Amino acid sequence: MKFIDQARIYIKAGDGGHGCIAFLREKFRPKGGPCGGDGGHGGNVIMRVNPQLTTLHDVSYLKHYRAKRGGHGEGNNRHGKNGVDIVLFVPPGTIIKNSKTQHIIIDLKSLDSEITIAKGGNGGFGNSRFKTQNNTAPRVANDGQIGEELTIDLELKVLADVGLVGFPNAGKSTLLSVISAAKPKVADYPFTTLIPNLGIVKYGDYKSFVMADIPGLIEGASEGKGLGSQFLRHIERTKALVFLVDGNSTDILDEYNKLRIELEKKNPELNTRPSILLITKKDTWMEDPELDELELNGVKLLYISSLNKVGIREAVHLISRMVEDN
Repeated sequence: MKFIDQARIYIKAGDGGHGCIAFLREKFRPKGGPCGGDGGHGGNVIMRVNPQLTTLHDVSYLKHYRAKRGGHGEGNNRHGKNGVDIVLFVPPGTIIKNSKTQHIIIDLKSLDSEITIAKGGNGGFGNSRFKTQNNTAPRVANDGQIGEELTIDLELKVLADVGLVGFPNAGKSTLLSVISAAKPKVADYPFTTLIPNLGIVKYGDYKSFVMADIPGLIEGASEGKGLGSQFLRHIERTKALVFLVDGNSTDILDEYNKLRIELEKKNPELNTRPSILLITKKDTWMEDPELDELELNGVKLLYISSLNKVGIREAVHLISRMVEDN
């Protein structure tokens, strides 16, 4: 399934049914009076969270959603049928915005969240509603109300406790595949992840946290370069960040600082979150690169090899501590 984290759709709630003008005609009741029924209520458009979804693919398949209108009232005081609601399911973490104003209508963070995004119109009153002592045979009825309509933007920000940040081929996907049951694509040749991957990392006694691997950043990602720019939003909800830099890099500190700069440009608040730096691919060099923790502004440093599982247990311990403390 293609990963889609943005969509624009038009929604229209059902119109209310019209009220009916009718008069009772029965044997032995020559003047039975008005008996026009009310129109039915138009169907609503409801957005509901489905925890099993991870993408907006299903809801973006159609561009227009229209709920059924209410049935018209009928004689003998018969009420029109109510329109059927439309329920659109979205993954947790979906933000709904008004397309014209870009105003955030709701942020569906909770697993049981739902909202009636467009209300159906009320049904019109039949003429039996207008009968009075002075007007015993009203010939008037209401039309149903028009259902609400609007165009909305859907934006998905995945819900994860920890975000992996690094340049392409830094070892993010390999790390995620080793410490969780996630199966991102990994290989022995250079390539970059194309979609965010989520994995549940278990530790301790029945404890776990969710880790997100986003496509690798490149310099200028916050300005729209590469794939990482469109997926940076997925780490905005995380509690902690894990930076990964290939230990074979000619200047590890420079790469780390570039990652920090891109986050600063995207959202300065990201750089205030707890983080650690993992120097990856320890199995490919003889000696650990020398790095001064003062140059990293106190960020903890760890050398790991996901392939040989060197330093992995320590890394999971440090990450879990950051999650629990925040």
